[in-house]
Amino acid sequence: MSYRKRTAALASAAALAGSAVWMAAPVARAEVVDVNYQCKTPIGDKSAVSPIDIKGVKSGSGYRITMSWQKGVSSSPVELGKGAMTPSATIALGGADSGTLAVSGPANDAAIPANTPIKISDLSGTYTPKKSGEVTFTAGVLTIKALGTTTTCTPTNDPGPSLTLDVSAGSGGGAVGSAQGGGSGADTGAGLPQTGPEDSAVALGTLGGTVLLAGVAGALWLTRRHQGARAGR
Repeated sequence: MSYRKRTAALASAAALAGSAVWMAAPVARAEVVDVNYQCKTPIGDKSAVSPIDIKGVKSGSGYRITMSWQKGVSSSPVELGKGAMTPSATIALGGADSGTLAVSGPANDAAIPANTPIKISDLSGTYTPKKSGEVTFTAGVLTIKALGTTTTCTPTNDPGPSLTLDVSAGSGGGAVGSAQGGGSGADTGAGLPQTGPEDSAVALGTLGGTVLLAGVAGALWLTRRHQGARAGR
């Protein structure tokens, strides 16, 4: 093989390696979905619409799933002191998987005034794929426990998925866990972080670009070395 052909082959191999790493990046689609909740409270029925954001981040053999509310969905006729309210929820699984994922979060970290929309803290749990393929994550039932009472809020508008992940099943079965998220308190209307593809996809894409640039740099170095050798003859 001639020198020029070897150089071209090296550059092509580097480009293919970069493309292969990028194609291996996991696929995630996410969007904020409006959910119409009907809540059964100790003082009667209430309803509220809140945009729901669900994120998924690869963590070991599973995914760290975080559910966020952009608006409060209920209120209390009396003030809820710090630590008096504890939220939890379920996320419905669809597509290649089925069932529900339980997510939970911490009690409110500040007092919530009476008759003020309750901002739910971020709720988190761990999802381990049981099957390979696209799995959807849709807001399910929200449960609020406060002052010895329980409020249950159920979606009534058949909301669409807030998150879709392209997953690969591991050796273990589906695992459900919970962990504390951010703080909760009165709804201030503050924006939440934007939802997007997993950080791992960006990292793998960056790795692919690095491989490509390294290959091209090597090809240029060999070309210049060859030209220098010819000039010295």
